[in-house]
Amino acid sequence: MAHTSLSGTPASGRSSAGTAHAWAALGGDPALLDRVRYEGTGGLRAQLPVMELARSCVAVCALAAAELAARRTGGRVPAVRVDDGAVTAAFHSDRLVRVDGVAPTTFAPLSRFWRAGDGWVRTHANYPHHRARLLAALGLPGDAGVEAVAAEIGGRRAAEVEETVYAAGGLAVAARTPEEWAAHEQGSRAAAHPLLTIAPVHERDEQPPRTLPELTGETLLPAAGLRVLDLTRVLAGPVATRTLALLGADVLRIDAPGLPESQEAHNDTGMGKRSTRLDLGDRAGDRRIFEELLESADVVVLGYRPGALDQFNGMTADALAVRNPGLVIAQLSAWGRYGPWAERRGFDSLVQVATGIAAIEGGKGQPGALPAQALDHGTGYLLAAGVLRALTEQHDEGRARLVRLSLTQTAAWLMNRLTKDPAEEGKEAKETEESGAYDSERWLTETDSPMGRLRHALPPVSFAGGPANWSRPPGFWGSDAPEWR
Repeated sequence: MAHTSLSGTPASGRSSAGTAHAWAALGGDPALLDRVRYEGTGGLRAQLPVMELARSCVAVCALAAAELAARRTGGRVPAVRVDDGAVTAAFHSDRLVRVDGVAPTTFAPLSRFWRAGDGWVRTHANYPHHRARLLAALGLPGDAGVEAVAAEIGGRRAAEVEETVYAAGGLAVAARTPEEWAAHEQGSRAAAHPLLTIAPVHERDEQPPRTLPELTGETLLPAAGLRVLDLTRVLAGPVATRTLALLGADVLRIDAPGLPESQEAHNDTGMGKRSTRLDLGDRAGDRRIFEELLESADVVVLGYRPGALDQFNGMTADALAVRNPGLVIAQLSAWGRYGPWAERRGFDSLVQVATGIAAIEGGKGQPGALPAQALDHGTGYLLAAGVLRALTEQHDEGRARLVRLSLTQTAAWLMNRLTKDPAEEGKEAKETEESGAYDSERWLTETDSPMGRLRHALPPVSFAGGPANWSRPPGFWGSDAPEWR
């Protein structure tokens, strides 16, 4: 193949300590970090080092893809290029997507900050069932609006709102400072955990090394021929599986028929994938179809909160590995699979508020937010990197692998381990002053889709010989047949 070997080592005046830390967490060979080149200027300006987080997550994902490509070609690891401009556009992809010029609705009216009697509360009510639970928990009618909710929360303590809404199955988090989160049991447990983990499901597993066919074609697709079952929802999980689809995997997303999903969100994260609906509780029909899909899957990505799939027998990591030896199982959660919040629902916006990120990014007595849903996007690229590294480890050693991440651990990494480079900050500020505000147009493209003319961000994962875009646009959510290609 033309892409099996590259001479020379990428050189750049820039480096990334965040990339080195994430690559070490992934178990990667530190010598491969020399294959990464950084360039461009991004637009993720914040008090916290969000740009460093973003470029690091994309860098290790691209490097993991390049490493797996080299395993499958027998050649040298291709050079990786990380452009901050492309990374910024990708981290804003959920906001930049358009269908026939129409922008998506990112947050519903009741998904916002509220002033409580002793502080602030953030709620998430984008889905109808979350909105209904929020209103029921507050004792409000189903048609209550912003003013009624503001009045009700304003008369309560923030912690009371948090506990009451969560007890009703809704989503609300009291705003905390970093110090308050560090003193909280969930926060202290998260700080004690690594950024992510990759390990054999069973230490005594004797499954032989995975044998993957040699790559063919003009484009290096390291995940070609692999089948990925995608059981994830907004936003980190779909970003990860969208990336695996970019790299050649056959990705089939599965949702429950009665669980609503936003077509607008799928327009962004459904790139390259197919999507179907199966009722896993229907043992005579849909569950049988799912079992057949699982039997021939190579990767299963689970993005539901811990415990959510317990009602379906055989969905634990141990059981999945027994039923399909050699499987890569990736588990993603909001708060981590430990501590008092282990089984709580969560989203990026809520994790920012609980961990103290909102306090750091706020001002004038009000909480703020990161310039993108960076915990979601960053964790998504880390999750894809974890799957790719697990596949490489299987190529060398065999055995089923378990990859675990959480938004909270990514938040802890952002707040406690990553730092801004003052020299780079000055360089970026000068470049921005000379060239004007960041403009995403360079990293956007358009294509026809079943929904209409689709504008979307180009993928930021880039390595020599690799794909420049997805092979297909998203379709209508849940409309594909439940079968492998």
